[in-house]
Amino acid sequence: MTRVLVLQGPNLNLLGTREPEIYGFETLDVIHAGLAEHAATLGLDVQFFQSNHEGALIDRLHQRDFDVAIVNAAGLTHTSVALRDALLAIQRPFVEVHLSDPSKREAFRHVNFLHDIAFRTIVGLGPLGYRLALDAIAERFRVGGES
Repeated sequence: MTRVLVLQGPNLNLLGTREPEIYGFETLDVIHAGLAEHAATLGLDVQFFQSNHEGALIDRLHQRDFDVAIVNAAGLTHTSVALRDALLAIQRPFVEVHLSDPSKREAFRHVNFLHDIAFRTIVGLGPLGYRLALDAIAERFRVGGES
């Protein structure tokens, strides 16, 4: 069974109350519950990790106990060479997901240290982006159940 790590960066624990006009009203727990259900239908084993600390995210990646990741690095997308280096070092493919579309927001969000090393980037679709990331992983690894 393909093991998927969903890695969530800083402030995503505040989903549902943080700028809902940008990020929506669903909490991270609700998003994760829906992903767990969808992953099961696709024959994927999914684990979740969220931290507000860059080093904790990097340490989690270093465990390498997964085959592929879904990464929403949040604000670290625009600042963290260290997170980029960790993603390269662990040699695991990943899908980059953002709830909003950073290219349509403030200029500083146009810098992205991850998009060129992700096998797919999904932006601006809200929580649906995570589900589409799981679909892309299932397709890439040729697993499947019901959809």
